[in-house]
Amino acid sequence: MQHMKRAVGVALLTAGVLVVAGCSASGGDSGNGGDAGACEPAGEDVTLSFTSWIPGIEDAVAIWNEANPDIQVEVQTGPSGNAGTYQNFFNQLEAGNAPDLGQIEYDALPNFRVQDGLENLAACEDVVAAGDQFVDWTWGQVTLGTEDEVYGIPQDSGPMALFYRSDLFEENGIEVPTTWEEYRAAAEQIRELGGYITNFSQTDINQFAGFVWQAGGEWFANDGEAWTVELTDETSVKVADYWQDLIENDLVSTYPAWTDEWNNAYNSGEVWTWNSAVWGANSIASGAPDTAGNWRVAQGPQWEAGESAAGNWGGSSIAVFKGTDHLYEAAKFALWLNTSEEALTSLNETAAIYPATTAGLELPALQEGVEFYGDQPIYEIFAAAASEVNPDFVWGPTMTQTYADVSDGFKNAVSGSGTLADALAAAQESTIAALEAQSIPVSQ
Repeated sequence: MQHMKRAVGVALLTAGVLVVAGCSASGGDSGNGGDAGACEPAGEDVTLSFTSWIPGIEDAVAIWNEANPDIQVEVQTGPSGNAGTYQNFFNQLEAGNAPDLGQIEYDALPNFRVQDGLENLAACEDVVAAGDQFVDWTWGQVTLGTEDEVYGIPQDSGPMALFYRSDLFEENGIEVPTTWEEYRAAAEQIRELGGYITNFSQTDINQFAGFVWQAGGEWFANDGEAWTVELTDETSVKVADYWQDLIENDLVSTYPAWTDEWNNAYNSGEVWTWNSAVWGANSIASGAPDTAGNWRVAQGPQWEAGESAAGNWGGSSIAVFKGTDHLYEAAKFALWLNTSEEALTSLNETAAIYPATTAGLELPALQEGVEFYGDQPIYEIFAAAASEVNPDFVWGPTMTQTYADVSDGFKNAVSGSGTLADALAAAQESTIAALEAQSIPVSQ
């Protein structure tokens, strides 16, 4: 397996330049320099603290604790990252009482890295040796494009595909679209029947980023000296204009996501498709129970016929926070949690975690047909999509702010004030301002 070797990417190659003012400028080593001597067994019993929001994570931890009496893990669960856990992490880092390990999504890792809050796991030989066990692009997400830095162990991924109501398409003689052009044509046919082809979310900017990712766009880049912000590049504007057209012509619904209204739109058959990540399989099953057996999954629509590209929406890593006294033990647990068959099986059963390891994609549970989806082995589609995700998409160091600003603009666009492209332009300016306010160099 060839790891990403981008000179650009999210590499913080000169951390003294790129960290925020007031943070340590100790270089790209996060304090341990990748020195294996910094990753040595404690030589005594250890208890690790671990914070996560994954449902059922306690079950996997219990398996570890039973088999490892000398390295016990105490797990604390909380809200998802942007719902409060990330802010808690930053507060704990500032107070010097962060847990040993924590759940961090890929798009948030650069934020923690630029705040000098993560240990460089490259100091642990077992971590470096495990790199080729992971899907290429997920390993790139935790190495931040570098050759000798690792800031988390990939846990899962969110390759995107098309969930669709096969019964409605078949009953009405509409072909399942394979390109975005066909998708719009199908949207017109479905609207004439009183339905909507999909729902455009005003708040799930991660989904929109997945659309840009699939189209070949990149929002951020870093040359080792400064960040480039590219929310308004040609590809991003193309994607924005595509969805703006659907909104203006009333070809998509715009219900707030994850609400009863949103669930009812899918459960009633008003909305026919969802371009979503692999974890969306559970969202549909729980939100639209009356439609069991009528859904299927297909490759996501392509911009050009015959292409094979997928975006990604979501995915997390297990990171070790700066200041832990037990780097070796923390890294050992994080590797086990995300590579062992017993842990991956447990996480899949309790939380439908879609593994980031290549071996994990072959779990027996992922080879079977899924009853809700007419016994279609839907994970075959997502396994193919996982291999079609461009490894070069870059997350910036202020994604929470960027998401919030884009979302504000999208809400305005949906209500008829401005456009999606306008929202990206405004977020471009505010993101640059946020970086400059933190003394993070920006190339304009």
